[in-house]
Amino acid sequence: MKILIVDDEPPARERLKRLVEEIDSCEVAGEAANGTDAIALAGRVAPDVVLMDIRMPGMDGVEAARHLGQLEEPPAIIFITAYDEYALRAFDTHAVGYLLKPVRREKLADTLARASRLTKPQLAAIARAAAPKQRRTHLSVRARGELRLIPIEEVLFFVADQKYITVRHARGEDLIEESLKTLEEEFEPGFLRIHRNTLVAVRHIASIERSGEGQYSVRMRGLDVELPVSRRLATEVLRRFRG
Repeated sequence: MKILIVDDEPPARERLKRLVEEIDSCEVAGEAANGTDAIALAGRVAPDVVLMDIRMPGMDGVEAARHLGQLEEPPAIIFITAYDEYALRAFDTHAVGYLLKPVRREKLADTLARASRLTKPQLAAIARAAAPKQRRTHLSVRARGELRLIPIEEVLFFVADQKYITVRHARGEDLIEESLKTLEEEFEPGFLRIHRNTLVAVRHIASIERSGEGQYSVRMRGLDVELPVSRRLATEVLRRFRG
């Protein structure tokens, strides 16, 4: 079983590495110090299990696990945590594997033996329960078997089309499988609904224009694109933009 170790503290990674190497049929496939590096490394080494610290600078372990869950063959995730009892109840409720620091060899071996792959709903639920006010810092797109990250700050707008969402960002556009309503709830107030199928980044709005027929449209910075504003939402869009 190939294990990827993710922790921002080198001594903690070294301790986990020693413990894994003592367990038969397990090997360390790699180490990472944060969630972003873990995602890149997972695409190269294809681990069976990721031992993931939760509290890390930058992208934390819960967000990284959600992105890894998008892989075609996602690894099992075991969270390493020093969370209090209240937060741990969320992990128990959603059958998410976790180990308390300091990790003991016997407990690690037992948890590895029972490691299971988490579903997207499980990962989303634990993200809400463990850190209810925390938004993702990135979106993830699966490309050629690996994950590519899109920083939220680079997203210009989302457009819904049936089951897919087109994400227009600073480096082009991609398709993701999420609902516009979920994205709106997660990233408000930084994103504003201007149409039933369009969500725009407030910080990237260049102007709001009105045609001779009274139809409003939004222009985004750096793009020669007009995004129509629905009449139902026009008043709120103008209020937010002027504010």
